Amino acid sequence: MPLSSLELVPVPGVPRPVLLAGAGLLGIVAVGLALAVAVPGERVPSGVSVSGVEVGGLSRAEAGARLREGLQERATAPVQLRAAGEALTLEPAVSGLSLDLPATVERAVSGGPLGRAAALVGADREVSPVVEVDEVALSAQLKQVAAGFDRQPVDGSITFNEEAAPVPVQPVVGRMLDVEGAADAVREGWLDNAAERIEVPVELRQPRTSAEEVQRALDEVAQPAVAGAITVDVEGKPLVVEPRDVAKALRLEPDPGGKLVPRLVEPDLYEQVRFRLRAVGEPPVDATFDVSSGTPVLVPSKDGRSVSPPDLARAVQGVLTAPAPRTASAPLSVVAARVPTALAGTLGVREMIGTFTTRHPCCRPRVQNIHRIADILDGYVVLPGEEFNLNAVVGPRDEARGFLPAPQILEGEFVDAVGGGISQFATTLFNAVFFSGLQDVTHTPHSYYISRYPPGREATVSFPKPDLIFKNDSPNGVLIDTSHTGTSITVTFWGTKRFDEVKALAGPRTRLRDFETRYVQRPDCTRTAGERGFDIAVTRVFVDGGVEVRREEFQTRYLPEPRFICGPPPRSKARRPSPSPGGTRGPASPAPASPAPAPSG
Repeated sequence: MPLSSLELVPVPGVPRPVLLAGAGLLGIVAVGLALAVAVPGERVPSGVSVSGVEVGGLSRAEAGARLREGLQERATAPVQLRAAGEALTLEPAVSGLSLDLPATVERAVSGGPLGRAAALVGADREVSPVVEVDEVALSAQLKQVAAGFDRQPVDGSITFNEEAAPVPVQPVVGRMLDVEGAADAVREGWLDNAAERIEVPVELRQPRTSAEEVQRALDEVAQPAVAGAITVDVEGKPLVVEPRDVAKALRLEPDPGGKLVPRLVEPDLYEQVRFRLRAVGEPPVDATFDVSSGTPVLVPSKDGRSVSPPDLARAVQGVLTAPAPRTASAPLSVVAARVPTALAGTLGVREMIGTFTTRHPCCRPRVQNIHRIADILDGYVVLPGEEFNLNAVVGPRDEARGFLPAPQILEGEFVDAVGGGISQFATTLFNAVFFSGLQDVTHTPHSYYISRYPPGREATVSFPKPDLIFKNDSPNGVLIDTSHTGTSITVTFWGTKRFDEVKALAGPRTRLRDFETRYVQRPDCTRTAGERGFDIAVTRVFVDGGVEVRREEFQTRYLPEPRFICGPPPRSKARRPSPSPGGTRGPASPAPASPAPAPSG
C-alpha cells in the first residue's frame, strides 16, 4: 500500500499534530529502508563476516584484500574429512576446489534484501563464501581416497598356526565411501569456519558371522578337531592322522545363515598323509624306461590300491569333534598310475639329453642321504609342460624313510639335521636341468660357496623350503635316471634333444669379501677353513645347428664363509709386569692370542 494512501487513525488521548509528525517519521524510515533493501552500496554492510573473517564496513577492494589474506591459508590447506570416525584428506588444488573471491565479495556487499535489512538494524550476519567446484576432479579424487578407505566385510573364521593351535579371526565390518554424498558434503562444508572436519557419508556392510559364532566354533569344533590324533582303520592296518594334518586341511566357512561349518579340503588332507599311505596299501607304479642298455625300453605301469581322498576326508570328518580316543575306518580302492603305459609310449623318450656328475668323500652319513633321494627319484617321468617340484615329489626327509642326521647349513652355521647332504643331489639335478636345456623355475644357491660344486651352478634344498623346481618345457617326456658310486652321484635326463649343445660360460669372481673366524661350542660343530665371499655370473648358451639360439644369465652372490673353530675362544694370558724406571710397575699388557687349531675339511 503506498504511504500516501495510509489512513491516519485517531488515537484516544493523542493530539492529531503528534500523530501527523509520527506518521511522517515512519514514512521517512520506510522509504530509507526500502531504498537500502533495493539498492546495494559499494561498502559491505556492518556486522558482516565471511567464514569468520569480518569484512563489515569495508569497501569492495578492502573486503577482497582481507578475505584473500584471511581465507588463503584455509583455501590451500588439505581438506579434512571424517568418514566413520577415520580421518581422510583431500588436496584442494587437485580436487577441483577453489574460492571465487569476486563473487564472495559481491555476496558480502549485497547479502540479499533480508541481509541488507538486518544490517540497518545492527544485526550481525555470516555469509558463506562462493566456492567453485570442478565436479569431475572432485569425484576422481574422492574415488582415489575411497580406494584406500573402502574394505570388504571379513567373515569371522578360525585358522591354525604352525603348532596346529586354533586362532580365532574376528569379523570385520565392511565400509564403502559414498562418493556422491561425500562430494555434496565437501561442496557445502569446505571453508566453513565452524567445521573442523567435514563429515562424509559411509555405507557399512555387515559380515555374515558374528563374534559369538566365532567363539562357538572355536569351542565346539576347532579345539576338539585338533585335540588328538585320529586312527583310521584301513582294512586292518592303522593310518594315524595327526592334529597337524587336520589343521592343514580344515576350513571353517559360513553358511548362508552365518554359522561356521567345518570342511576338510580333500587334496590338502591327502597330501599331508600321502607318504604314510604307502604303509596301508600298495602305491601305484608309474610307467618308466629301462636305460641300462643305452636304449630306453618301456617298463609298464601298475595300478595300486590306496585310500581315496574323498574316503579319507569322509572318515576323518565323521569323528572330527568326537572325544578321544577317536577311530574311524576307510576302504582301499584302485588308484591309477600317474603315467600309464599307453601314455608313456607316446612321450618320445628316446635319447640322452643331458647329464651331470658330482663327487664326494666316501662313507659318511650324508652319502647315504644322497643315495637315498637318488633312489627315490630314479625312473621318475616328467610329463610335457609339467613342473617338477623336488620337495613335493620326495616329501619330508625322515629316518623312517632311510635318511640320517648329517651336517647342513642352517642360519649360517653347519648343524646336524636329518637329510643333511642332499643339497649335493640338488646341485647335480640342477646341472642336469641346466645342460638339458630345460626351464629353471626356482633354485636357491648355498649361502656360502662350497668348493666341490661349480660356482654359480649349484642349489641347496630343505623341507619345506628352499625348494628346487624346474619345468619340462619341451613337447616330449623327460626321464630322470640316477646312479651312484661310493664317491659320486650322477643324474641323467632322457627325452628328445632340442639343442645340439648347451654350454656354460662362467664370468670372473667379483666383489671379493673376506671371512671372519667364529668359535662354536656345540657337540655337532663342523670345522671349516673359511672361504671368501664373491659374486659371479654364469651364462647358459643354447646352440642348435651350430648357431647360438639364445642366452640366459644366472647371477649368484656368496657370503663369506666364516672359519668355524669348534670350542671356546682362546683365553688371553697376561704377561708378568716388568719394573719400570724408578722402581714402579707399569700396567700389564695381554699376550697375543694362541693360534687357533687348524680346521678340518
